[in-house]
Amino acid sequence: MDKNLSLHIVLFLLVCFSFQEIQAETHHEFSIVTIESDTLNVDTSNVKPRHFNDLKETYSDDDFIYERTIENSGWWTRFKKWISDKFRSLFNIKNAGQASRMTDLAIKIGGVLLFVLVVYFIFRAIINKEGAWVFGKSSDKSIIPVTDIEANIHATDFKALIAEAEENSNYRLAVRYYYLWLLKKLSTAEIIHYDVEKTNNDYRNEIEALEVKKEFTYTSYLYNYIWYGEFNVNDEQFDKAKRAFDSFIKSIKA
Repeated sequence: MDKNLSLHIVLFLLVCFSFQEIQAETHHEFSIVTIESDTLNVDTSNVKPRHFNDLKETYSDDDFIYERTIENSGWWTRFKKWISDKFRSLFNIKNAGQASRMTDLAIKIGGVLLFVLVVYFIFRAIINKEGAWVFGKSSDKSIIPVTDIEANIHATDFKALIAEAEENSNYRLAVRYYYLWLLKKLSTAEIIHYDVEKTNNDYRNEIEALEVKKEFTYTSYLYNYIWYGEFNVNDEQFDKAKRAFDSFIKSIKA
């Protein structure tokens, strides 16, 4: 036999034998997988699907809102958004972030200005010696402090003070002097007992004569209306008050 032919036959037999071995091993592995697959447990229980109704209504409280919008945000957020939109519209700002920064800056500046105004009004109220309302106009100033005049009404020339006030058209201050002059006359006539701490009602209660009490009540009304009202008094109003005070003062006999 030819040597080459014998070699080819041997090689052919080896290849065939190897192919059979590979096929047998593959078949064996497949059988193992099949056996293992057959041993898996399969859940055959009866599963019933559950249904949940009205979930939106049940979980509609704020505690379950995880995404905030302008509608469900607080009033401060809506207020800032409103200002930011105004800035964007007024200055034609396209960038929302830039408008938001402008809003924060404007709110900070407004807060500082508000604080300054509050401090100013508190300071003004403290230094207002006559106890006028914080927003009232400045009280009239006189050369002689009214407090000194009140403490020394018996040594004060009220005619001269009234004439000076009339000359300067300071009618409110003139009525103030008229009223103190009236108290001086009543005290000199021993109808009242003058005291700086007393009120108009205190003096009225001390007056025994009904006619004098009536006149005092009316002139006290004019004084309170003109002096504490802190408004401009015209010529007609002052002339009416002046006639009432002059008439009452002349009727008092010391």
